Amino acid sequence: MTLARLIGTVLGVGNIRPAPGTWGSLVALPAGWLVHVLGGFPLLCIGVVAAFLKGWWATAKMTAGSDDHDPSEIVIDELVGQWIALLPLSYAAWSMDISVLALWPGWIAAFVLFRLFDIWKPWLVGWADRRGDPLGVMLDDVIAGAFAAVGVLVLAAVYHGL
Repeated sequence: MTLARLIGTVLGVGNIRPAPGTWGSLVALPAGWLVHVLGGFPLLCIGVVAAFLKGWWATAKMTAGSDDHDPSEIVIDELVGQWIALLPLSYAAWSMDISVLALWPGWIAAFVLFRLFDIWKPWLVGWADRRGDPLGVMLDDVIAGAFAAVGVLVLAAVYHGL
């Protein structure tokens, strides 16, 4: 397996059927937890940027010369989007020096909201998806992750009475 395939499929997770995107998002949760535990919010931010850049490269390599601009086995974009959805939780845990797992309802919300926006593809998510290029493959999940992160913040505010 080439380096691009290892990155693009997140070590082969993208080959799991059915619903490889959901599997990619699920794998992103323990991976995101590990990155947070190792370096807190700053390391997760660095991880998002690094995974985005590596994912963009891997997607370009994997789709070069193909009519399919977004093969289902590419799930690095789901990992990036899911990590973005987790950023508010990572920041809250890091800044308040509490376990990120104590915010477990937010993890569920981040997963569900990210999958909802990634599948539904509203507004800017759909725009990015329609680009039909490797950047669009990555951007639609970045935007879905940002929408999910906002949703996590709104749900936290409602729950905490703000």
